[in-house]
Amino acid sequence: MASLGILVVFPFLMAYAAASDLLTMLIPNRISLALVGAFAALACTGLMSWTELGLHAGAAALVLSVCFTLFAFGVIGGGDAKLAAATALWLGFDGLLDYLLVASILGGGLTLAILAARSHPLPQAIARLPFALHLHDRRTGIPYGIALAAAALLVLPETTVWARAVMA
Repeated sequence: MASLGILVVFPFLMAYAAASDLLTMLIPNRISLALVGAFAALACTGLMSWTELGLHAGAAALVLSVCFTLFAFGVIGGGDAKLAAATALWLGFDGLLDYLLVASILGGGLTLAILAARSHPLPQAIARLPFALHLHDRRTGIPYGIALAAAALLVLPETTVWARAVMA
């Protein structure tokens, strides 16, 4: 059961968050809440000690406080902040620095790619798609949830939680 949570629910929710951010520039609260709920279900399996659960919660609280400070200053979106914190809950401190580094690198690349694409007219084949028009608009932000989700999917298999779930 624990493996199912890690191997199916987490990647599905990350892919859903990325797709939602790409298509609508929003990451619904239900995605972050589902990630927290799935982690709570995983915690009930007994894969982690109370100390480890506390450390995972601490990682999430730290990311949430930093990200909401960035949100308050208009640097990132609220959905990005909540997704990053829910992801930190799953990764804990053992995967947090890798996650933040990978998300930064992927986010920087995504930002540069979108800015470069915005400097050229949209090809006719996609110019009729509402999400492409919105994404191409220079007044629109960057769907950073794509980078956050991709980084989570790259880093999670390197964590203790993953290793334990696979062995369970």
